Amino acid sequence: MSTSHKPHITVMRSQLSRARGLGSGKSGVAHWWAERMSAVALVPLSGWFVIQVFRLAGASQPEVAQWGGRPVNATMMMALVILTFYHTQLGLQVIIDDYVHGKAHVPASLLMKSVVFLLGVFGAISVLKLALVATRGRIAAN
Repeated sequence: MSTSHKPHITVMRSQLSRARGLGSGKSGVAHWWAERMSAVALVPLSGWFVIQVFRLAGASQPEVAQWGGRPVNATMMMALVILTFYHTQLGLQVIIDDYVHGKAHVPASLLMKSVVFLLGVFGAISVLKLALVATRGRIAAN
């Protein structure tokens, strides 16, 4: 009765040696920075927007259109819309990366990016329409 007894060997590896060969972390860092920078840019834009909403409370439709036709307001609104949907896309991408695995990951990511892009385009068109209608009204009045 000979029993083969194999000695147990414990491999001692550091965290760094386990992480080597798993790919670069550079794209993750860029994504992280993009999230933070878009959030920082959204803080003053959101504050400006909230103040404008309170200022326009009770205003008539022509007054709101006139407000939207001012270049500064139209530019700020366009920046707010673009940055909001960009930041939304970044955040939802993290959620999909963390919680959707396997074959569903790529379609879920593409669907999310398409929906967010289309909503952003609709938002941008709405801001442009508001700005152009107000400008056309000013030109017709002169």
